[in-house]
Amino acid sequence: MGGNPDQFVRFLNVQKSYDGETLVVKNFNVDIAAGEFLTMLGPSGSGKTTCLMMLAGFEAATHGDIILDGQSINNVAPHKRDIGMVFQNYALFPHMTVAENLAFPLKVRKMSKSEIDRKVKRALEMVQLGHFGSRRPAQLSGGQQQRVAVARALVFEPKLVLMDEPLGALDKNLREEMQYEIKHIHEDLGVTMVYVTHDQSEALTMSDRIAVFEDGIVQQLATPDQLYEKPENAFVAGFIGENNRLHGQLKSVEGDTCSVALEGSDGIVKALKVNVDGVGGRTTLSIRPERVVLDPDSDQYPNRCQARVEELIYLGDHIRARMTVSGNSNFITKVPNTQRHTPLKRGEVVNIGWATEDCRALDA
Repeated sequence: MGGNPDQFVRFLNVQKSYDGETLVVKNFNVDIAAGEFLTMLGPSGSGKTTCLMMLAGFEAATHGDIILDGQSINNVAPHKRDIGMVFQNYALFPHMTVAENLAFPLKVRKMSKSEIDRKVKRALEMVQLGHFGSRRPAQLSGGQQQRVAVARALVFEPKLVLMDEPLGALDKNLREEMQYEIKHIHEDLGVTMVYVTHDQSEALTMSDRIAVFEDGIVQQLATPDQLYEKPENAFVAGFIGENNRLHGQLKSVEGDTCSVALEGSDGIVKALKVNVDGVGGRTTLSIRPERVVLDPDSDQYPNRCQARVEELIYLGDHIRARMTVSGNSNFITKVPNTQRHTPLKRGEVVNIGWATEDCRALDA
């Protein structure tokens, strides 16, 4: 490697506009380490796929620089970037066998037949398709085709592998199976991977770090547990996992905590001060459903209020209870399915609570 391994891929002040006026990517800056699995996560139109396409060379940056292994690649053709690519629609050649599909990028690189045969055999075994080399793509299931697409991206041992919504066409069970398979391949090979998805659970399952996109801007770049436990703004809190929101007005600040008067009630809530304006400003409180407890102990849970049970859904290991809290009728709690808990009843009013450290005061 020619560059700093902690800065194997670099986006430096990268912008992209298709019409010369509207920026779909705004001042994108990120360093990706060699061997890292970084996911670009966000809703449709947030700029994540555009960033991947600029890295692949299929789109040109309007402004800024993209560095790969210490070298600027802004003016390097896609086929000369030594990057493997996996698309959502697999993009396999239908007239070629599986082995011929995998051999294609090796032939382009003018490798010997013996070397091609060895690399194709190894790649097929890596994705557990060792006996499928003679089949055509049409003779394979969706999951098998996706495995072939992954193998083709890895067969020439590229510096970097890019994946654009690669599991989007698969059913839920197969999708989850492939998530672990790609994660294990990444761990075994140590190759650098940049992955694009709009699926939060997929990103949390597979990634070393996740860049959460919205409106062309990275809202937060962090590890999966940091994104879930410590979201920096209301968008990230709502986009990553299930999240309860309560709106209120900032009444006072005491070091790292603050007091918030809830809208729709006379309650005061203590929260971690994360991303708020001054006293008197509006804020959004973020509380994860699993952090809410029934019949809370007053010493351990200073934030307590009444909630009306609107709906109960049995989910095996827990009961998902939708409640009305402070005017919010979509406040979710997850009640563990144990004998210690009294069964809830629809329409009853119960006491709930949560710890100060589990409640984050974010932007309004």
